[in-house]
Amino acid sequence: MAVTGALLDHLALEQRFGGYEAAAEAQTSVDGFYHAFARLLNSETSEVAWAESASAAWNTLLHAIPLEAGDRIVTGRSEYAGNYLSLLHLARTRQVTIDVIDNRPDGTIDLDRLEAALDSDVRLIALTHVASQNGTVQPAEAVGRLARRHRILYLLDVAQSAGQLPLDVRSLGCDMLVGTGRKFLRGPRGTGFLYVRHDVTARLEPDRVDLHAARWLSDQQYRFHDDARRFESFERSVAGQIALGRAAAYAFELGLPAIRNRVVALAGRLRQSLSTIPGVAVHERLDANSGIVTFSQRNVSAADLHGQLLQRGINSSVARRCNTQLDFRRRGLEDINRASVHYYNTPEEVDTFCEAVERGS
Repeated sequence: MAVTGALLDHLALEQRFGGYEAAAEAQTSVDGFYHAFARLLNSETSEVAWAESASAAWNTLLHAIPLEAGDRIVTGRSEYAGNYLSLLHLARTRQVTIDVIDNRPDGTIDLDRLEAALDSDVRLIALTHVASQNGTVQPAEAVGRLARRHRILYLLDVAQSAGQLPLDVRSLGCDMLVGTGRKFLRGPRGTGFLYVRHDVTARLEPDRVDLHAARWLSDQQYRFHDDARRFESFERSVAGQIALGRAAAYAFELGLPAIRNRVVALAGRLRQSLSTIPGVAVHERLDANSGIVTFSQRNVSAADLHGQLLQRGINSSVARRCNTQLDFRRRGLEDINRASVHYYNTPEEVDTFCEAVERGS
């Protein structure tokens, strides 16, 4: 209720006084967003910015990098459609090359192949920490060490890991990071955030500007702000920003190590139980360290099983081949089912879910 209350309280304030007046009244709460994410990410408040989604943040930062024809971007095989389509668009519009690094048998990016690919033409490593369609946690810190060693910009998507795993941008070694509010952070939909390391900010020029992101100096001059807020726009959901800040503060107060331990234990129970059901294949290692669990039932399509579970009041989702072609094509997978657990779930709910899957077979 803390997050929902923060959202509704500010909307009521806007209704009562108007948008500008409500924002001025709530300035301390707005500022709380930056402080909450600085604590969550172990960053400076000046390195954090608001975004309306992880995808918007990803595109904002990609298009701010001074890429030229012939430059190379290196990414992983587990990338989801939203991020990879943005890379394809850059390849089309800026004539850059995208190199996809294969995964090891355990589903993590092959670090040896990655390092071998890092020549003088590589301008960016773009990686997703935990894929939408797979619960495997990528070795983001090891990738960060390679990026630093080779002096290559490193952009990390934590949309699926923020709120379920501890995130420390200093340890991760990323120059840029993006995430969303609506997933494991349990914030409102249509909210997101980004991080840019302070000494990288000046190298990135946004492809759009407004009076919030820059200062108008004269008839012919303007200057971007020197912190991460150069990537923001004036018009945004103030209620959403306040509520997302509250969600980040709430997760931090609960403790990300404790959240991770609870999530990993529940997900491990779920994978182990699913693996004992005849005809069910689990598509991560049983000891994968995230709350995302993917599986398929030999005799039931992913869409049909999803529908059957929904009729029983159980929410799940379908990971579609068309949205993760690099990964599923290589692994020989069609659409599969996905379940996600969080700290508020119980072992009994995990058991109920597995019983429903077995009945659906």
